[in-house]
Amino acid sequence: MSRRQSLFGVALDALTMDETVQRCLDAVRRGEQIEIGMVNAAKLVAMRRDPRLASAVSGCDLVLADGQAVVWAGRILGVRLPERVAGIDLFMRLLAAAETAEIPVYLLGARQDVLEMMLGRIAERFPKLRVAGSRNGYFDDPEQPGIADAVADSGAQLLFLGMTSPKKEMFTAGYGERTGAHVVHGVGGSFDILAGITKRAPLVWQRMGLEWFYRTLQEPRRLGRRYLTTNAAFLAMTARELIRRTPSAAGSANRSC
Repeated sequence: MSRRQSLFGVALDALTMDETVQRCLDAVRRGEQIEIGMVNAAKLVAMRRDPRLASAVSGCDLVLADGQAVVWAGRILGVRLPERVAGIDLFMRLLAAAETAEIPVYLLGARQDVLEMMLGRIAERFPKLRVAGSRNGYFDDPEQPGIADAVADSGAQLLFLGMTSPKKEMFTAGYGERTGAHVVHGVGGSFDILAGITKRAPLVWQRMGLEWFYRTLQEPRRLGRRYLTTNAAFLAMTARELIRRTPSAAGSANRSC
């Protein structure tokens, strides 16, 4: 059974990476379906502003702490999350497991040239992996039913969505079940990293919770203002929640009434 914790009103699954991988493999074995939602600081801020995104993420079968800041905020607020379950790390673990267990996968997302580069690198790293199909992530909303049907026709049991938010969450919420995949996992910019287009932060940066800063250094114009704004908003969210949960603050407020 999953251990769910509430953080900022969002139910998160308090699972380790190993437990998450096992849940996914169990779903494949049992013929069940798991839709995975990943949250980091920026997405939790966005969910406050976008009810459709919040509904799509909350409707997932597993909602995991993709960002180290989320784990740290949980600790400050007394919400026990065992560790960060990074989307790209879960992606790589599931690809390795799929190769071993001969589980077919489908890769949906990124530009066509990036997708092809990633497929080449995956073939080198996981030579026995069964790629049932792939498609770039550039499509209009009316095309989504046909894409979901193509995934279903491929027989893929693991579907990875290399698309940005909220597009991947909207696709998962609207068509995840229709794809027939037992695990639907939105991996964001992981396709670009595997293709070698962008670099992932060194491990020490990841452990310090500075992966966002490393990405900003690579794309300062596109990401600088966004990360500055969302990080400030997340800190404010955490501070407000800490004040709300502090008994002394609540008592002082009651006495002042």
